This record gives sequence, C-alpha cells and structure tokens, in this order.
Amino acid sequence: MAFRPCLHDWYEEGGSTTDEYFWQDLHVARKIYLARPQVHVDIGSRVDGFVAHIATFREVQVFDIRPLSTLIPGVEFRQADLTCLSEPYFDYCDSLSSLHALEHFGLGRYGDPVDPQGYKTGLANMARMLQSGGVFYLAVPVGRECVEFNAHRVFEPCALVQLAASSSLVLRDLAWVQSGRTLVQSDDPAQDLERLARFDYALGIFTFVKQ
Repeated sequence: MAFRPCLHDWYEEGGSTTDEYFWQDLHVARKIYLARPQVHVDIGSRVDGFVAHIATFREVQVFDIRPLSTLIPGVEFRQADLTCLSEPYFDYCDSLSSLHALEHFGLGRYGDPVDPQGYKTGLANMARMLQSGGVFYLAVPVGRECVEFNAHRVFEPCALVQLAASSSLVLRDLAWVQSGRTLVQSDDPAQDLERLARFDYALGIFTFVKQ
C-alpha cells in the first residue's frame, strides 16, 4: 500500500470557476448551442476546453497551425495557417469562433512566421471564411495595447473593433472576464470598450456579425 496523503481537499470547492478559460468557453458554447448554425468552424481554441464543449452537441471543424494526432468524435481537424487562406474557404461557414488565439498570430510562439501584421491578416481571413450574416465569436486579451513577446498581444478594444469593421464585422455583443473570476455582460458596449481600454488586462469576448 502506497502512502499518499491528501491534506487540502477538505477545504476546496467542488470545482474551479476562477479561470478565464472556464467563463469564456461556457459563455460562447452556450451562444452557439442557442444559435444552432449550419456549419461551425473554430480557429485555434483549446481542444480540451471549448472545442470539447461544442463537440458534445454538434459537429465542429477545427483549424490550427499546430498538429492534432488524436481523432475526436464530432471534431474534423485541419492543420492550417490562417494567415494564408485559400479560396475554397471563402464564404465557407455561417458561424466561426477563435478564443484566446488571435493574440498569438505573427509572434512565432507556435511555429508560425514572425510577422508584426500577422494578427491583421489572420482576422481578415477569418472574416473571409464567414458568409454574409454569419456570426463570429472572438476572445482576446484587451486593455492598454502592448506586445508581450513572444507570449501574446494585448489589444486596445476600440482599435480592435475598428479593425474588425474594416472586414465588414459589426459588433453585436460584448462581455469580458476580469481577474479570471466572473463574466461581465455589457449593457453599453461603446462605453465599456472605453472602460476596458484603461485596464492593464482583461479577457474581451466579442460577438460580431458579418455584413
């Protein structure tokens, strides 16, 4: 018999809800469940979190620059660099998600080429994948704009919305997670975008519609 004392479980809660990934994944998965799109594509989100949530109730196509060797029920995987999108994927889907991924584009962290404009190209290509009227769920770090090389970017939220608008993406809904503890749903996105711009860091969750 092995001696393996567990001394702290008595005082812990029944599960951890203090991680921003928990709130992000739950929030967007519920939105997709209610929307019931025809074709949903995900770009670079966590397979062991958000993608697994989606695959419990629908098929999902996953694109990622990294390989995935495991076959997962409900998941169709393609290894792809979204800064280089081919024409067959233009107007490809009516629903798209990318959670905690765009901030890494162009920084070389995952084997992608270093490109200061990589996030702009990636966002424009994601918009090209969406059909008119399609919905795009995007989660990225927001606050005072900076690059923490080679970890991630922090986006100035107003500038991000303007960049999305240049690809015909119009903001429909805004939420955020601050300090990983709870989800805040915006009642006034214009005011809250300015508020978020003064943060050092928060996780912004944007819902866009393609015009």
